[in-house]
Amino acid sequence: MASASTSKYNSHSLENESVKRMSQDAVGRDLSECVPRLPGETLITDKEVIYICPFNGPIKGRVYITNYRLYLRSLEADSALILDVPLGVISRIEKMGGATSRGENSYGLDITCKDMRNLRFALKQEGHSRRDMFEILTRHAFPLAHNQPLFAFLNEEKFNVDGWTVYNPVDEYRRQGLPNHHWRITFINKCYELCDTYPALLVVPYRASDEDLRRVAAFRSRNRIPVLSWIHPENKTVIVRCSQPLVGMSGKRNKDDEKYLDVIRETNRQLSKLTIYDARPSVNAVANKATGGGYESDDAYHNAELSFLDIHNIHVMRESLKKVKDIVYPNVEESHWLSSLESTHWLEHIKLVLTGAIQVADKVSSGKSSVLVHCSDGWDRTAQLTSLAMLMLDSFYRSIEGFEILVQKEWISFGHKFASRIGHGDKNHADADRSPIFLQFIDCVWQMSKQFPTAFEFNERFLITVLDHLYSCRFGTFLFNCEAMRERQKVTERTVSVWSLINSNKESFKNPFYTKEINRVLYPVASMRHLELWVNYYIRWNPRIKQQQPNPVEQRYMELLALRDDYIKRLEELQLANSAKLSDPPTSPSSPSQMMSHVQTHF
Repeated sequence: MASASTSKYNSHSLENESVKRMSQDAVGRDLSECVPRLPGETLITDKEVIYICPFNGPIKGRVYITNYRLYLRSLEADSALILDVPLGVISRIEKMGGATSRGENSYGLDITCKDMRNLRFALKQEGHSRRDMFEILTRHAFPLAHNQPLFAFLNEEKFNVDGWTVYNPVDEYRRQGLPNHHWRITFINKCYELCDTYPALLVVPYRASDEDLRRVAAFRSRNRIPVLSWIHPENKTVIVRCSQPLVGMSGKRNKDDEKYLDVIRETNRQLSKLTIYDARPSVNAVANKATGGGYESDDAYHNAELSFLDIHNIHVMRESLKKVKDIVYPNVEESHWLSSLESTHWLEHIKLVLTGAIQVADKVSSGKSSVLVHCSDGWDRTAQLTSLAMLMLDSFYRSIEGFEILVQKEWISFGHKFASRIGHGDKNHADADRSPIFLQFIDCVWQMSKQFPTAFEFNERFLITVLDHLYSCRFGTFLFNCEAMRERQKVTERTVSVWSLINSNKESFKNPFYTKEINRVLYPVASMRHLELWVNYYIRWNPRIKQQQPNPVEQRYMELLALRDDYIKRLEELQLANSAKLSDPPTSPSSPSQMMSHVQTHF
């Protein structure tokens, strides 16, 4: 076994399964030296196994297990397979076969992952080899079940950029022009006493006192009162988010809540009604009355107009993604691909989320009405709708830094339950709280980037890297369910932010076609004819799906940009050499940029 000393690992994305050529002599040497390790990562054990590759059959290899990853390297001369799997990606570990199993490679471990793949390893039946590997993997893949810390708290990586400084709520609200005469910043929740799943700093109507807020909180699920997410810079209409009202079967009313929504409506002196978008199907909203929830009825909220967006709940989304995995891994369902994809309803759900966000953005952009968005508790579908609408309305959020702020603000600080939805370090794979809500949001962003290829500063690799580290537990960014819990665990002091990784190497995540535009509203086409399965994410593990990485057009564009930069550099060198030969300062033109002013490129 190799020593536990760590070495700097500068990978900027999880290249979890790659094929590389190795020379014959490299196979024979101590391969543990080749295992990449992060600062703080230690090797626990290594073992010879048979990897049951779903594409190329059994491959003999050696697997190395650290406190962060499972790393497999082929021992076969004609195969250079490498698997690099963060343990946080593992959802379930099962033993396959028993002591009496006689079939070839029928005894071992079956590992289910959260990122659309499964791994199978066959082991020798003697010597408890499976038991040891099972126990080590279980202990380190599910540390919370064994009173162990997540790897993010052991990670000692250092970056030249501190990702935790990306988002400052006061700075972001100032960028939006807040506070103003109609909206104020309140610190009523600074100790998370008003609402334990909201951030400490909230923006609320100027005319609403803190006592008003407390009375409204009593009538909103989980005390998640209506608060401002975004304000239009010109027409001053707003996007407000909250949870469902606690109407119940008896149809309870709350005068403070009704008055509060009217105050929101009046903040931009509009005469029209406040638009309320309830993300749920209407039948679900009615059913929620039985558990004390409900929706804003016309008779109680006279100055509001309610619309249901028919987006299904977390359980429907979880089952839909399972069906997607069934048709893409390990084999792509070729014979009935279109009907199989349709039967998953995944793109149908993507369409409904995008359609809802478009309605929110259009209502605000037109200045017709301010918008209030909620679902049941306001931390799943609500986050999808507000963040996508803000992405459509505000070009700042389409930059790398802006998108990071959008995620920090609308998802992380406003209490999307990442720990529950992803199950970081938790062995309960069948937990009903698991759901791919954030993945669905990133998929919607990818769909938009396909339709508007010059509108986003970030590229596809950026989105995939964010998703990979949603599961990896290498960074603290997506850990825990709310801001209050992160503060208790001192996440910003004890862990590294994923934005540190990205922002220290921004060039790798930039879209070369990006054209910065101010105040351009994006309206994607949310038609099934214009939506497609994100192959480079969902089917990336299948080597038979020919992925052109990088994109050939993007590659050629980058080459032309490099060529242009080279010519400019050579021109500067010639100009400097020329000026050195002359005793007097040159009279024409004085700088390379001036000399190049007439040389315009189409790059």
